[in-house]
Amino acid sequence: MINPTFFKKWLVFLALAFLAVSSFAKDTNNLGKIAVTELPKEAQTTLKLIKQGGPFPYDKDGVVFGNYESRLPKQKRGYYHEYTVKTPRARNRGVRRIIAGADPQTSGEYYYTEDHYESFRRIKE
Repeated sequence: MINPTFFKKWLVFLALAFLAVSSFAKDTNNLGKIAVTELPKEAQTTLKLIKQGGPFPYDKDGVVFGNYESRLPKQKRGYYHEYTVKTPRARNRGVRRIIAGADPQTSGEYYYTEDHYESFRRIKE
């Protein structure tokens, strides 16, 4: 026979374990949103450059973004492309990016990260 106290403790343990694991799960359907007008002016400039096809100030602008951490909706390799958002006073590319989906100029699918891919917000146009 199972000890009721042990059983209760085991259920509490399982519930806590589930909560801990689920808090680390990546829910790409609940990405935050940000309006174009709320973006920093440098991000607004980058978005305009993406839509007009350049010219881009950084050599790596337009390279494939791998989405290895699956923080964006899952797509086939090559679907996403990344673009640098100038970070004032940064000596390198900084940490801000816009990620564009499918055809970057026309997709209407753009994501902004200000913490080097740790979090994303979908840009509302």
